[in-house]
Amino acid sequence: MRLSVVIPVYNEINTIKEILSRVLEVDIEKEVIVVDDYSTDGTREFLRSWTPHALESKNHIRILFQAKNMGKGAALREGFKATSGDIIIVQDADLEYHPREYTRLIEPILDGRADVVYGSRFLGSPRRVLMFWHTLGNKLLTLFSNLFTDLNLTDMETCYKVFRKEVLDHIHLKSNRFGFEPEVTAKIAKMGCRIYEVPISYSGRDYWEGKKIKWIDGVKAVFSILRYNLIDSGTEDIVYQTLQRMKKLARYNRWLFLKFRPFLGQRVLEVGSGIGNITKYLIDRELVIATDVEPKYLALLKNTFGNYQRIQIENFDISCPVMERYQRCHIDSVICFNVLEHIEEEEKALKNVWDLLEPGGRFLLFVPSHHWLFGTLDKNLGHLRRYDREELKIKLENAGFQVMLLKYFNRFGVPGWFLNGKILKKKRLPFFQLRLYNFLVPLFKIEEILPLPFGTSLIAVAEKPRGDKR
Repeated sequence: MRLSVVIPVYNEINTIKEILSRVLEVDIEKEVIVVDDYSTDGTREFLRSWTPHALESKNHIRILFQAKNMGKGAALREGFKATSGDIIIVQDADLEYHPREYTRLIEPILDGRADVVYGSRFLGSPRRVLMFWHTLGNKLLTLFSNLFTDLNLTDMETCYKVFRKEVLDHIHLKSNRFGFEPEVTAKIAKMGCRIYEVPISYSGRDYWEGKKIKWIDGVKAVFSILRYNLIDSGTEDIVYQTLQRMKKLARYNRWLFLKFRPFLGQRVLEVGSGIGNITKYLIDRELVIATDVEPKYLALLKNTFGNYQRIQIENFDISCPVMERYQRCHIDSVICFNVLEHIEEEEKALKNVWDLLEPGGRFLLFVPSHHWLFGTLDKNLGHLRRYDREELKIKLENAGFQVMLLKYFNRFGVPGWFLNGKILKKKRLPFFQLRLYNFLVPLFKIEEILPLPFGTSLIAVAEKPRGDKR
């Protein structure tokens, strides 16, 4: 894996040469992206003169120059865009953080334990004794951030933050200045990333040495914590954000899964596993093939389930011809939750599921229901259609299945979906509403004794007849 080091620089003429030397000395394959934030003390001129010399280095080096001073967050955004490595680390241009820590910082990502690593100044490594009020401010901000993110970080404001590239690809960063730290922390928490902290050494500098952080930045950080935890969305990818929000709805997800569990076999192929919201309920099966077509989801699935010997993670498009290898796996159950409505050639996909299954195997299908509910929520989630009950029954039978079960699900969710998607024209499912709904799931189970002819979704279980051959 290749490392990308992003160094935001502003008026660091006294330290820039030394920090670049330290970074280049680290014996790791890497690229170095330096972003000058319109320095006025000679740093900009030094970088221009240093660039030809840097070309002699075995490392790939790029120097970017901002057209005006915009702040650390803006410089980092530009740097992140320019990276090509698999792992990205933030390096301040002062001498407070030493690059010799890189090996320790990237280790949890290299061995598959983490998606993000923070280097903590407060976990026990040798460090310069710090200013009391500055340290107290850091710890209070970390505590305040933890209250909202439900993390137990010891150092939210640390410079040393290391990311898998796909994590940053998912995040829409907005902060221009020092709000980057609380913003990125809030957003990786919302994404459900696996976060590690490792102890680092720290040589803090005083204000006369060029330290730029001031008390007002601490006040701004408080507002950033509130903004990015309570208001701002973590990602512009609405589908991914919705999957992350649904991941937190444990009661709802389990309620849904238990509807299908009596029909589930031991050798399962899951179509469109996403980030594994249903996959986690399958770990007791004899074989699970969790599939998706999106590389980012496949990477997250491998991170989460890669250590389970009975779970295979595969790139598979159900609208394409079925590979013979899958047919040799003797699949007795295919799970397809909230996927069919995204597929243009749905008839071909249904036929491919039929081909996948052993005779007597079952197709467990979950789709959005009622054409009249189709609105902005569907459009932004990439839905091509919703289904009526009889329509879905006919399509399953035309594909060769015998329908065992077909009923509406989530009747109490219909008013909320109609309100948000048809009247308010929202793009996303409001997180507060989802959390409230999850809390009320025990009450909503009353729908099981109220067979009303509507619901936000349809549950279908269809069987491949035992006499049918592939």
